[in-house]
Amino acid sequence: MGGKLLLGASQSRHAHAVASPPLSKVATSGLHGEDSPYFAGWKAYDENPYDAVSNPGGVIQMGLAENQVSFDLLEGYLRDHPEAAGWGGSGSGVASFRDNALFQDYHGLKAFRKAMANFMEKVRGGKARFDPDRIVLTAGATAANELLTFVLANPGDALLIPTPYYPGFDRDLRWRTGVNIVPVHCDSANGFQVTAAALQAAYEEAEAAGTRVRAVLLTNPSNPLGTTVTRPALEDVLDFVARNNIHLISDEIYSGSVFAAPDLVSVAELVESRGDPGVAERVHIVYSLSKDLGLPGFRVGVVYSYNDAVVTAARRMSSFTLVSSQTQKTLAAMLSDAGFADAYVRTNRQRLRARHDHVVAGLARAGVPCLRGNAGLFVWMDMRRLLGEATTVAGELRLWDRMLREAKLNISPGSSCHCSEPGWFRVCFANMSLDTLDVALARMSRFVDTWNKETTASTQQH
Repeated sequence: MGGKLLLGASQSRHAHAVASPPLSKVATSGLHGEDSPYFAGWKAYDENPYDAVSNPGGVIQMGLAENQVSFDLLEGYLRDHPEAAGWGGSGSGVASFRDNALFQDYHGLKAFRKAMANFMEKVRGGKARFDPDRIVLTAGATAANELLTFVLANPGDALLIPTPYYPGFDRDLRWRTGVNIVPVHCDSANGFQVTAAALQAAYEEAEAAGTRVRAVLLTNPSNPLGTTVTRPALEDVLDFVARNNIHLISDEIYSGSVFAAPDLVSVAELVESRGDPGVAERVHIVYSLSKDLGLPGFRVGVVYSYNDAVVTAARRMSSFTLVSSQTQKTLAAMLSDAGFADAYVRTNRQRLRARHDHVVAGLARAGVPCLRGNAGLFVWMDMRRLLGEATTVAGELRLWDRMLREAKLNISPGSSCHCSEPGWFRVCFANMSLDTLDVALARMSRFVDTWNKETTASTQQH
């Protein structure tokens, strides 16, 4: 009767008892990174989120680099221009729906690529030019960085990344690609700026281990430092990649969030000023609207390359990570409005600077200094003094764990960023209201006061 196999009750139970087929090595790999303190803090927040009314004793999320300080400007634009986000009325609205719903060229809408190129120029002060035809769209910067890793490196190869670096890179760049990361150790003596000597040491370390280095990945402005890379340091990086015949990925997703001097020096400026095709073809820029425009939920990222072969390969691979047509059309309208875009960038920078200064001042009152920063959505907080003689990663994680459990503050420990100096922490300030930020600063002050009293009492006992 149709060849259908019928199992008896005992056979059915036996079939269910057999272990299910195994999953792939990628699926079961530990490279997802979710057991790190960085993600553990997120889990603690998710289980007990702070709310001023319903849960005032909950965990305050200071581990999320999200920009909410200028969201009202975006909402105001959409209120004034409902046509940018809606279908409109009957007739043209139906046509608009049809245009968005049907298949689109995965190169991305030309109007949106042009708007993105103009916006990338705007946030860099017009000091570099971007060709819309070299823009490859991706679903966020995470996808852009992973895509470039697939394009530039083979499994077992390595990327050099200056420390401290964004903790998510350990997952984003390694998990599915099979590519390794070799940390380039930087220190506080020069504000954690990368040096040619540090790059060379990491390169030689990789070579000695039999690992082929394919690229340097630089974040500029830096996450987690909140600082921009100096022009001399950037020149040294370009010289290094040219000398060793490797690539440079410049992750510049905070380029529009530089709010104080010194201004950003984008690698695009150096490519143009050098005018050397041999250097240009090694350079690839990642950008996104998640940070500068505060739209992480829209999932809009960019790979921009001066290398024709990379653009072609990236565009082919981008079919796995597309941006919806509706998203592109809405943002094309918004970014093409020069008056709005200018006002947004200017106001957002002013607000970020005010937030940054507010946090630095609040931490200073608690006796906690920060690295001098000029960009981003966070500060790099120095709590080395609190560790005393326990200046180890273990000591840092004990301090982090107590802040999470007792002060109910989720911040990111420097060790999760591969910082070589225990006691530094990343603290985000733009993903909450000013009132919530003040609650967090008050908690931090009380925690530090308690820690100092305990340390003094322990010292006296000994």
